[in-house]
Amino acid sequence: MIRAATINDLPQLSQLFDQYRVFYRKESDLAGAELFLSERFKEEDSHIYVSDDGGELQGFVQLYPIFSSTRMRRLWLLNDLYVSPAHRGKGLSLLLLDAGKDLCRQTNACGVMLETEKSNTIGNQLYPRAGFQQNEASNFFEWTP
Repeated sequence: MIRAATINDLPQLSQLFDQYRVFYRKESDLAGAELFLSERFKEEDSHIYVSDDGGELQGFVQLYPIFSSTRMRRLWLLNDLYVSPAHRGKGLSLLLLDAGKDLCRQTNACGVMLETEKSNTIGNQLYPRAGFQQNEASNFFEWTP
């Protein structure tokens, strides 16, 4: 079952979030993951959906609101998607992506955007299957201090 996450999910969600970060070659930091996610709940600045199998969280997706000035509408940034290795291959990623698309429709947003590494073979096959199209007309730039 896919549902909106609540603060009660924080212990399990933090573990999944930590695993997600480790997947992207970050050092494990369970306490930091819990703090980061608790702030998201407190500030209400993201939407998190979880795959819940009777109390066991199997995966999650997290979306942040941004805005498109040219379209003058909200746009959702799908920043995080993760399914634990034991539960992959069951279509949970597609269901979590559908929750993000539903949020987009419910909020009358102009779309959902995401970024993934070129080396993420699974994601790069998954997103087109879920109806996402690669934007080849734009360049992506990043600045970090």
